[in-house]
Amino acid sequence: MPNHISRALITVGAAGGVLLLGTGIASAHVSVSAPGAEQGGYTVLTFKVPTESETAGTTKLTVTLPNLKSARTEPMPGWTSQVTKDPASGEATSVTWTADPGVSVGPGQFQQFALSAGPLPEQDEVSFVAAQTYSDGQVVNWDQQLGADGSEPEKPAPALALAPASESEDGSHGAATASDTTTDNDNVDTTARWLGGIGLVLGALGAALGVAATVRGRRS
Repeated sequence: MPNHISRALITVGAAGGVLLLGTGIASAHVSVSAPGAEQGGYTVLTFKVPTESETAGTTKLTVTLPNLKSARTEPMPGWTSQVTKDPASGEATSVTWTADPGVSVGPGQFQQFALSAGPLPEQDEVSFVAAQTYSDGQVVNWDQQLGADGSEPEKPAPALALAPASESEDGSHGAATASDTTTDNDNVDTTARWLGGIGLVLGALGAALGVAATVRGRRS
């Protein structure tokens, strides 16, 4: 193989390795997701927390909330959660998940923490400053904002882009709530049971007709 081709392949390979390395580092950040989240709406926030330490596990996560009227955690085996509220307004200001003794998110692993919350702020983007505590006592604060040139800092605060609020026919926000999702699932489940029952009846009827036809054939 010509030397210039070999050098080109090595260059491309090195560049690809750097790109993958950069992607791996970026994916190790604490992040938040909520598909379809809208301004002023309710949603389920999912915080993805990877353990970056090679020797210690994640045992605690505290997330600052933008004064939300509602904040409810999802039960997690091996973890306890506590929502802190402002005494005067009663609004949720932070949520903390703490691992039970002997439980942690080990090196090379990640955990997702879910929070049903709202109404979300009337702004294009909302940040959730987070503090990640390790079993060796180290605390990593994810609280840095993007640079003026748009560059990502070393420890960025989890941020969520919010779509403009959509209005339904009754004038309420179009964001789905947990009760809406539960009702839809119940309706689908009921329909499935009815269809399944009808299928069983038709199957039994078909089998009976088949047996009757066989008996008549033998008699003739």
